[in-house]
Amino acid sequence: MMKTEIKREEHNLVRMEIEIPAEEVQKEYDMAVRKISQHANIAGFRKGKAPKNVIERQYGVDTIKYEAMESMLPYVFSQVIGENKLNVITQPAVEKYEFELGQPLKVTATVELKPEVTLGEYKDMTIEVDEYKHPDDAFEKSLNGFLERSATLQDVTDRKVKETDICKIDFDGYVDGEKLKGGEGNDYTLDLAHSSFIPGFAEQIVGHELNEEFDINVTFPEVYHEPSLANKPAVFKIKLNKIQERVLPELNDEFAKKAGPFNTVDELKADIQKFLDDTKKREDDAIIKKAVFEKVLENAKVDIQDSMIEREAQELLNEYKQRLAAQGFNYDDVMKTQDEDKIMADIKKDAETRLKSTLVVEKIAKEEKLNIETQDFDSKLAQVQSMYNLDKNTMLSQLKANPSIISGISQQILSEKVIDFLTEHNKINLK
Repeated sequence: MMKTEIKREEHNLVRMEIEIPAEEVQKEYDMAVRKISQHANIAGFRKGKAPKNVIERQYGVDTIKYEAMESMLPYVFSQVIGENKLNVITQPAVEKYEFELGQPLKVTATVELKPEVTLGEYKDMTIEVDEYKHPDDAFEKSLNGFLERSATLQDVTDRKVKETDICKIDFDGYVDGEKLKGGEGNDYTLDLAHSSFIPGFAEQIVGHELNEEFDINVTFPEVYHEPSLANKPAVFKIKLNKIQERVLPELNDEFAKKAGPFNTVDELKADIQKFLDDTKKREDDAIIKKAVFEKVLENAKVDIQDSMIEREAQELLNEYKQRLAAQGFNYDDVMKTQDEDKIMADIKKDAETRLKSTLVVEKIAKEEKLNIETQDFDSKLAQVQSMYNLDKNTMLSQLKANPSIISGISQQILSEKVIDFLTEHNKINLK
């Protein structure tokens, strides 16, 4: 009969000391011999027919022991974990073993457990949060947005450039006195109010006159898709070919009919107000959910082991690198201009928060018997399908190929259920 001693140590680590009877070990050893024999090419013997002592001499007893342990230990560990109801999050790691034929096999292995969560107060709380407020000019900006989308352009010849103008320019860029590859343009249209050029470029065109030639001095951003230009000063020679200003249409019922399904200006204004009201409601809901969950997290206690945080941080770092790559940046190049230690510290902090959030969600779901139902999953899949414009078969094939996606969707559903429960069972005062 197998003997087991479980020792619980700090930071959710369990040490398993296991002793497997000699006769069971011998059976596994003999099976390993037969398994090796099936594939062994030994002169004078057909595969599977070489005697045990020949296999031992050819491959070595230690190799056979290793093969036996590889076959035996996964089942042994599974049995020990199940019998002792250990909620493990890592595969057991063998620290040491004593394997002598004719003697019990003694194995010492460690495994990490999922951290225990001690929930503090999470129901029947009163929480005060600041409500969402639109900027004072939100309505005016929204209304002007309709007008600007129908604006016409009119040439300007009698004044200098304003920050709201649209200009046509010739430009030539230089870095360290050398002409900048790809840094030139002829009769390029630049909307000064919505420029995506290097910071400071559009702003320095303001105040100049039609047909004027002048230089602009800028500095490339610290993080730039071309690393050799990052943080480099540059000079652009500019010729201002045309200045245009937007001319807004008159705000009347005729314009309202052209702008959308409206008959009057009042209907257009009512639609804008409804949009702003709906936006405020969504923002307030998001603020409430965020505030109540943060309070629950603050009240909960979880001892998360450093090794678990390190693994989660590595996942977040990989996600960060993928985002940079998608934007055309190389991580190593970016780190030349960034404080890598600070970035890693932030990632570790985010990793700990993400782990704690997941564990707290799971604990509350268990306490309150909040389960993922089939309709919950179907509804979420329908959302994903609509969001990414996927047909159902394509989506299902992607789910089958990536089980981690299913796990992520399940976690999202559970989080939403828990946060909805917390919102319903706490009193939130919007200030």
